[in-house]
Amino acid sequence: MKAPEDREGTLKLFQEGPALLERVVADLTETQLDAKPAKGGWTIRQIIHHIVDGDDIWKMGIKMALGNTTSEFSLVWYSDLSQESWSERWAYHKRSIDVSLALFKATRAHVLQILENRPDGWTQSVAVRGKKDSRVEHVPIGFVIQMQAEHVVHHIKRIQEILHELNNR
Repeated sequence: MKAPEDREGTLKLFQEGPALLERVVADLTETQLDAKPAKGGWTIRQIIHHIVDGDDIWKMGIKMALGNTTSEFSLVWYSDLSQESWSERWAYHKRSIDVSLALFKATRAHVLQILENRPDGWTQSVAVRGKKDSRVEHVPIGFVIQMQAEHVVHHIKRIQEILHELNNR
């Protein structure tokens, strides 16, 4: 894994994430947020909480990479359960999106402020103990930023698909 060469472009997309998400869900009704897609999958509400929780989790990995290069960021606890299980355990279907959207905006601003003051951090890595094979992989901060920036774009496309489906029912 490598940090992307287009640092500025990647940071810009990462920074735009909260505004892009807020724009696509602005003025949605509770019914729209909770509508089940015809082919199954998460509701828009559940997708929003998933995006924000992912950013919140990875924020700690970024801070570890900048603060203690010998530490290990383990995601084993998270990968031990399915995404559906986390959705249920963290009550995605019941929670308001307002708090999550505010956390998303704050988390992104927090990470960006750190990176602005630590430009050397882009290529610093965190040791990540991943999925079930328990391998440790060194993941550069820039890679995490790109992954999280693209994660939002991916899910915004899914939200738009759901909204298109709802409008054509």
